[in-house]
Amino acid sequence: MKIFIEIPTWLGDAVMCTPAIENIVSIYPNCKLVIFGSFVSTALFKYHPNIEKIIIDNSKKEGFRYINLYKLAKQIDHIDMAFSFRKNFTTKYLLYFIDAKEKYIYKRMDSSNDTHQVIRYNQFVNDNLQTSLKPNKLKIYTKDILKDTQKRTLGINPGATYGSAKRWYPKEFAKVCIELSKEYNIKIFGGPNETNIAYDIEEQLKKNNIINYENLAGKTTIDELISFISTLDMFITNDSGPMHVAAAFDIPTIAIFGPTRYKETSAWMNKNFILLRKDISCSPCMKRVCPLKHHNCMKQITAQDVLDIIKKII
Repeated sequence: MKIFIEIPTWLGDAVMCTPAIENIVSIYPNCKLVIFGSFVSTALFKYHPNIEKIIIDNSKKEGFRYINLYKLAKQIDHIDMAFSFRKNFTTKYLLYFIDAKEKYIYKRMDSSNDTHQVIRYNQFVNDNLQTSLKPNKLKIYTKDILKDTQKRTLGINPGATYGSAKRWYPKEFAKVCIELSKEYNIKIFGGPNETNIAYDIEEQLKKNNIINYENLAGKTTIDELISFISTLDMFITNDSGPMHVAAAFDIPTIAIFGPTRYKETSAWMNKNFILLRKDISCSPCMKRVCPLKHHNCMKQITAQDVLDIIKKII
């Protein structure tokens, strides 16, 4: 059994569809998986035991995208089943040219904003395979990772690819790090476009003579990011892809939510997860940039709020 799976573009969404993919594999335990998606999201499946092939969607890079998608589709041998966890036109176009006996494209079946995205992805599989499997934990396969046991490590993730509205403030992250630096070594995470945010935090640490930190923003592969996060003792993050990576490993996490629907995208089945948000009338607005210009959903959250939570759980 060969199964083609197009995964979501964003890291967090790709992690959230892993319980559904694991349920597909549980039905066809000897299947071979062909994973198709962005450079970032496909990296999650590098060590999956059922993987046969990973295809990176680079159709946007050069030339006409739809010709490129056609060529990518023709690189794929005969498939027994094709699943796409995306729902746009390019998905329909891609799957049209894939030689597969059965083809299934994700469609959001409910209108509720209270249903977690993991449940939606899993229901997509149940509906099409006529099963009633429950979604289990997020699953990321990794190589063996050695944990540094000399001192506890705090990870912070001040970025959020979706937009500035999801980002808590660098000065507040820095205050937390300064306060906890005696108990924790600190790792600052971030993507290539988030190095300025990380640099702002680093400058505050330097001003306060904090030296036990490592600024990894823009310097890690997804594979390395997963390895680092999986060994953390504490993680403080915005609503982001790395938050979901941490959930796959039950890392103690404080996630700061502002404009996004926390019931849909909170950390799935992380027993060590605490969500921090302010209940204000305009949140969640689901906007990339605050439309009211005040950004109170994030401004009203302080470093002391985070430190008070950490004191309670430790």
